[in-house]
Amino acid sequence: MRLALLFALSVISALAQEPLRQHIHAIAREARGKVSAACSLAGSDLNCDLNPSTHPPMQSVFKLPLALTVLHEVEQGTLSLDQPVRFLPQDRILPHVYSPLQEQYPGGGVDVPLRELLRLTVSVSDNVAADILLRVVGGPKGVNTYIAGLGISGFHLQDDEAVLHQEVLAQYRNWFEPAGAVQLLRRISDTSTLTSEHTALLLGWMTQDLRTKRLEGDLPAGTRVAHKSGTSDVDDGVAHATNDIGLIPLPDGRRMAIAVFVTDSTADQATREQVIARIARVAYDASLHSTSPATGKPQ
Repeated sequence: MRLALLFALSVISALAQEPLRQHIHAIAREARGKVSAACSLAGSDLNCDLNPSTHPPMQSVFKLPLALTVLHEVEQGTLSLDQPVRFLPQDRILPHVYSPLQEQYPGGGVDVPLRELLRLTVSVSDNVAADILLRVVGGPKGVNTYIAGLGISGFHLQDDEAVLHQEVLAQYRNWFEPAGAVQLLRRISDTSTLTSEHTALLLGWMTQDLRTKRLEGDLPAGTRVAHKSGTSDVDDGVAHATNDIGLIPLPDGRRMAIAVFVTDSTADQATREQVIARIARVAYDASLHSTSPATGKPQ
């Protein structure tokens, strides 16, 4: 009898989520491209899946798994947050790339504390700083190995920023399934393998990323999202990647994990970002009334 009741509640729960997914699907059409999304709220049946197992190009979203890998190496004792890391002349990405670090030291040849490279990578999305960190952890293979070791599926990093800025198609070789991105966010938020100090440091850097207002764009005033965005160039009217993944705080203290990727869109930037913001808002509103599949009661 109990199993039958639980099954019935699960079916009811799934049906209850269908209007949310339909709403997200309707919003996604405005992007005039491919939109994929996933979300998760601990202890609830929240489901905003839209093509959650596709392979959208992640662009700078990769900098979050990269930072997590670096902090793991710090905890293993192979790196130190205060150690100087040489910004080599060959680390520069020329002729031009977004990098406050390279703008400050156009010739390279300086030592930069690892902590500062991490802050620049996560909070500012500095491309040169990210490639330096990637070099320090042994390249894409080091990040792939660590993330897979956490049990996170659907993540693939092949090329660094230097390659991405030379070859347009390279970005499609770096992908993150939305479901996998949400899985990673849940791990950081709920069962972090890092110490509480380093987890707080990472979340702080993610919250300081003020370069975009995507997930935050339509949330209640004062809501601060810990997130990592990713953005491509626009070629012949096509924006290859407009992304944001993050943890949205709820009034009850929990965090909703959400990932939205807009791929190969012909809409303008304001529309692409509004699509992400509106999806985040409907998921946020749904989370306030989500129920447990086991009890059928609001959380």
